[in-house]
Amino acid sequence: MIRRVLSLTIVLSVVIAASHFSHAQTYSVLYSFGGVVGNGGDPTGTLIQDAAGNFYGTTQIGGKYGVGIVFKLTLTGTETVLYDFHLRPDAMLPSFGLFRDAAGDLYGATEQGGMYGPNNGYGAVFKLDAAGNETVLHSFGNGKDGNGPACVLIQDAKGNLYGTTAGGGKHGLGTVFRISATGQETVLHHFSGADGAVPTAGLIRDAQGNLFGTTSTGGAYGYGTVFKLAADGTETVSYNFCSAQNCTDGRNPNAGLIQDLSGNLLGTTIGGGAHGQGTVFKLTKSGKEVVLHSFGAGQRDGRWPWAGLIRDGAGDLYGTTFVGGAYGRGTVFRLDRTGKETVLHSFCAEPNCVDGNQPAFASLTRDRAGNLYGIAGLGAYQLGVVFKLTP
Repeated sequence: MIRRVLSLTIVLSVVIAASHFSHAQTYSVLYSFGGVVGNGGDPTGTLIQDAAGNFYGTTQIGGKYGVGIVFKLTLTGTETVLYDFHLRPDAMLPSFGLFRDAAGDLYGATEQGGMYGPNNGYGAVFKLDAAGNETVLHSFGNGKDGNGPACVLIQDAKGNLYGTTAGGGKHGLGTVFRISATGQETVLHHFSGADGAVPTAGLIRDAQGNLFGTTSTGGAYGYGTVFKLAADGTETVSYNFCSAQNCTDGRNPNAGLIQDLSGNLLGTTIGGGAHGQGTVFKLTKSGKEVVLHSFGAGQRDGRWPWAGLIRDGAGDLYGTTFVGGAYGRGTVFRLDRTGKETVLHSFCAEPNCVDGNQPAFASLTRDRAGNLYGIAGLGAYQLGVVFKLTP
């Protein structure tokens, strides 16, 4: 009997070990930046994917002029540099992701570069057409608009682009802007502080033309807001963070929002929550906020979710944390519909962080098969990675 128990124990140990090994193999590095001269470095923006499965993104540095590139990456890990950013008055040092239209043209915003401002400039919006021709559609900081666009752009049916700036505007606290297909900019809202300040993420737009976003600071308690900007230009604060004692409702949302099928808004905060390490939250259409997860609950849980969320067809949420996890260098997590969190990967599981570390601003990208793709720092050449994770 004892021998049978020992045999069963050994078999179970092998099965468990194999299960852990199999799970570990679901994570792979698709591409490491820095291995080829001119291929860019320090990617931080969210990847987008075309119908053929190719990814498009930007790096903050590298390229011919050292101020960043636009790249294309195949599913087999072959990278092509589509554009090398120049020094001013070109856009430069891109920190955020791209938008791709039906014609295959790419659009993005850079916090620096453009015609106006000292040093590296106040930022620009650019277009890169399918033939590789780049055009600066707008340079920020001309004295009438915002500066430092800190967002992924979105586009309406007429070809207008929408985004936010983290600074500038009438009160110096940021703006919401629209840029037409011909490059004409309109400031839709100037943040004043009481209604939010310093938006550091992009917007989402509903069928009625309403825009929704977050500000990282400002609002009634100074720790950020969720806001709505109606199609007629009326701005309302949907929620003020740190409304709850000790900020258990979260504080300082750094990323943008997504919307579920019921119209609820979902997002993350980098601080607050039950453990002071950030939250995943839901905001109902009636303005009620619910904390779905407070980070830092255990030693292996992630902390400080800087990036936004994505949602699958079953309603499960996926995201990353900047630090925390088994090795302290960030995680990829899943939050199911019941609120149960699973850490899918802890970064720096491999020596010298070849698998990457500290995913920052980039939200994950999910393909039709359910594979997750994202951006992290370090890697084989210390200049960042694109990774693939099969949950």
